[in-house]
Amino acid sequence: MGLFSGFSTDIGVDLGTCNTLIYLRGKGIVINEPSVVAVEKGTNRVVAVGAEAKRMLWKTPGDIIAIRPLADGVIADIDNTEKLIRYFISKIMPRSGLFRSIRMKIGIPSCITEVERRAVQEAALKAGAKEVQIIEESLAAAIGAQIPINEPEGHMVCDIGGGTTEVSVISLGGMVVTNAIRLGGDEFDEAIIKYVRNVHNLIIGQQRAERLKIEIGNATPDKNIEKMEVKGTDAITGLPRRLEIDSVEVREALKDPITQIVDEIKRTLGKTPPELAADIFTHGIVMTGGGSMLKGLQKLISKETGVPVLLVDNAIECVAIGAGQAFEVYKDMSNNRSIYDSLNN
Repeated sequence: MGLFSGFSTDIGVDLGTCNTLIYLRGKGIVINEPSVVAVEKGTNRVVAVGAEAKRMLWKTPGDIIAIRPLADGVIADIDNTEKLIRYFISKIMPRSGLFRSIRMKIGIPSCITEVERRAVQEAALKAGAKEVQIIEESLAAAIGAQIPINEPEGHMVCDIGGGTTEVSVISLGGMVVTNAIRLGGDEFDEAIIKYVRNVHNLIIGQQRAERLKIEIGNATPDKNIEKMEVKGTDAITGLPRRLEIDSVEVREALKDPITQIVDEIKRTLGKTPPELAADIFTHGIVMTGGGSMLKGLQKLISKETGVPVLLVDNAIECVAIGAGQAFEVYKDMSNNRSIYDSLNN
């Protein structure tokens, strides 16, 4: 089906704490923007959404508020989440009314509550979707990474998003074992902010901490020690100050959240049935999500677990792609089950 033909369309959504990605069948990833909404105080009128709104974070005048409506992978502000989804849909959908319905499949962490799950569905329905289905992020990531989830073999996926980390063992189209913690890329940034303040008495913002993480962050010692200048506010004098930080310090700052993720992977492996564990040793642990791209993280996890670790090429896009492709994947699975059901009747 073409983009502007027919009466319905299937959309896969990764409604992330940091970024929202949307996959449209036949077109691929059509939206990849920050999950930020800027609104006017009092009236709640939307001033900006996405990339434009992110530039306003912590820099707005008194009458405008820049909001991140998702926290720890779930909805913290349902009204502004609805506005976020509605805006992105309006960017990719025609106004001519050719689409009679929008089917949306949204990837969510398995650790969220039933109330939080309903909030996601409600926000999407209010934004204009006619049908909303939920899929666990691990399953969506596995499909997006082209893992053959329908086979009777074990595959482990570790998806590190902005607000959550989910580790799952998948076989025959379902999750055999899964563990999730509300810790992700945002906590990496917070750990850097805390370290710089405690060690250097310098207060830096989230965006500068994120730059440190991306540009010189690492999880394992490296022969080359990288350095980067960072600017912030002196915690004692309150005056602007600049400081040079090296990659050794950033690694020290990230030690605690990384250890928690490694422990979660070990815990999941410990709960995995032996036959599936053997498959995982053969196939390796598949890493997805923006947080998995931290330099040296795959090497550290492999060293700590003794299992090969693979980082997929489209790590950031996996959940959105998989959510969109899941419509067809599960349709095929359903067709296969129908064949076996007919044999049993």
